[in-house]
Amino acid sequence: MRYIPNTEADCRTMLDAIGVRSSEELFADIPPKLRLKRGLDLPPPLSESGLKRQMDALAGKDADVDRYSSFLGAGAYNHFIPAAVSHLVFRSEFYTAYTPYQPEISQGTLQAIYEYQTLICQLTGMEIANASMYDGSSALAEAVLMAHRINGRQEVLMPRAVHPEYRMVCGTYANKLGLRLIELPYTDKGTTDLKQMKAALSPRTSCVVVQSPNFFGALEMLEEIAEAAHAADALLVVAVPEPISFGIVRSPGESGADIVVGEGQSFGNHLNFGGPYLGFFATKEAYLRSMPGRLVGQTEDKHGRIGYVLTLSTREQHIRREKATSNICTNEGLCALTATVYLSLLGRTGLRELALLNLRKTAYAKAAFSKLRGYDVRFSGPTFNEFVVRSKKRKPAQVNRALLGKRIIGGMELGRFYPELADCLLLCVTEENSREEIDALCKAMGGAR
Repeated sequence: MRYIPNTEADCRTMLDAIGVRSSEELFADIPPKLRLKRGLDLPPPLSESGLKRQMDALAGKDADVDRYSSFLGAGAYNHFIPAAVSHLVFRSEFYTAYTPYQPEISQGTLQAIYEYQTLICQLTGMEIANASMYDGSSALAEAVLMAHRINGRQEVLMPRAVHPEYRMVCGTYANKLGLRLIELPYTDKGTTDLKQMKAALSPRTSCVVVQSPNFFGALEMLEEIAEAAHAADALLVVAVPEPISFGIVRSPGESGADIVVGEGQSFGNHLNFGGPYLGFFATKEAYLRSMPGRLVGQTEDKHGRIGYVLTLSTREQHIRREKATSNICTNEGLCALTATVYLSLLGRTGLRELALLNLRKTAYAKAAFSKLRGYDVRFSGPTFNEFVVRSKKRKPAQVNRALLGKRIIGGMELGRFYPELADCLLLCVTEENSREEIDALCKAMGGAR
């Protein structure tokens, strides 16, 4: 809070109410040897205006997307957010609402969630969607658990082209149930090796997981993967951390997916240093009762008026814990509402135009890097708004440090997750990157050949 109004009298009243003499007694459980015996080494107090100036000066040292050109993606994407989104979402009736524990009296919240579910179904090509998850990584992990509940099998085929942090979260979840994650390699196109995938399929395979666009920005061959998975009676789980791609690519549902999950941050939510975000989750109606989270439905009351209800709720607060399919405790409602407002403002045509902007600007950047001295594009497959660049002379960390000096945020250093790509950067280009910024990036990285 920027302003704390508690006076000494207020503090005394609160201490008296809980039966302690001073605030020091609240820390009595902390051993004296662990306590600081001196005052904090802080500068003298400032006026409110002086403190604001100092904090603004400190914030000015940050490299953020408002002051720097950013080419960093890898699961968190810098997109333009129309002012109308915040204007609507930050209305007090939305901004202060929490998850409805007495749901049917929260008609506004339920209607917003219902509209969100409808939009997610339209985008993913699936039949039902839940009221969101924590984020994309936990949504994918929940999809893996759901596939296991459906067919009881123990093996999960997990390509290395899936976001590394998503794979880590899935590994944590799967370990608790004794599920085995089998890694699949990627090809020179940057996509999953389909020969290896088909060879790894067996009667023990619960599901095949694939991300598209994947972590390298490459578009996977979902139809062929779906056909192979279904031939082995396994499910296909598709993860989409960059859902702006829905504007121009065929939906996963049309391509044969059984469960579609992903990250909704790109839909009107700010980067927020990594959160809060929202995970979307959609599937076929046949798997309705295995889906985690909860579902809002539309109905009519006895007077024929439209009403909204929690049709299914598998949260542990609403049913016996051993019957719950998930212990997700909230639905990231405000983030989901933001996505709903954003998508409603863009509409079908607007989302397509936005996706085309991302595609064209990325194509321009890739073409520029193919002519850049000391660099080349690492993978040959088609990509959406991210691509991998190999640095032939300088280490990626050195490249990024030099770029920061020119007020440019570079790409992700892939050696962090892929030792064999230690000389590579993952670059992201969105509608927020102008042609002049892309040219400046190329110039800063070495100039044209």
